[in-house]
Amino acid sequence: MDLFFHEHIDTNNSNLVFDTEESRHLSRVLRKQEGDVVTVTDGKGLEVRVKLENIDSKRTNGVIEESKIHPTTANQIHIAIAPTKNIVRLEWFIEKATEIGVHRISPILCKHSERKVIKKDRLLKIIKSALKQSQKFHLPQLDDLVPFKEFVERQGKGFIAHCSEGEKPELADLNVLNKNNCVLIGPEGDFNKVEVAFALKNNFMPISLGDQRLRTETAGLVACHTLSLINRKV
Repeated sequence: MDLFFHEHIDTNNSNLVFDTEESRHLSRVLRKQEGDVVTVTDGKGLEVRVKLENIDSKRTNGVIEESKIHPTTANQIHIAIAPTKNIVRLEWFIEKATEIGVHRISPILCKHSERKVIKKDRLLKIIKSALKQSQKFHLPQLDDLVPFKEFVERQGKGFIAHCSEGEKPELADLNVLNKNNCVLIGPEGDFNKVEVAFALKNNFMPISLGDQRLRTETAGLVACHTLSLINRKV
């Protein structure tokens, strides 16, 4: 099944017009024909089956024949991560986390952060592409880049994965079912001691992702995958 994305789907209006990017993909890449039926999502849980009528690389339209709503899960995966100096690594994380099933990604600016600016529009394109690739129907929320302390105060609770010594339970061993779980992942230089203390003061539990030391983007993906595996036990 090829899945397509349309941000605004009105099920009360049977006619659906694809944007230029999706129209080009339908006509030139997949070479769809009039009468073919494709699946489209709005990234908010809606799935529709659309019968193509007029196919053009700039403007393709079709008729909605069926619709279905996919409910959201009770177990939300939220990864707050410091953008990596090499933007390709952050993009890789965002793509793979979307495929695995992350629900929300919050870029955070930490004391040791080497990247202080992100291009949100580009990251959203990567998320949409990964959504279609993995054939999911809920688009992850991508937040603006915010300072670490501001995010922690606003979030109020969660987990923090840091490299400092001390007793830390494995994320995989915790009871996190039926909860919205947020995990903080630090920059290449890790969180500093002040940030860790601040997180603990604001009800963030220190956790371990394993004995090995992981890159920022790998740690984010391990946390996401761990929570995803736990959620499957529901």
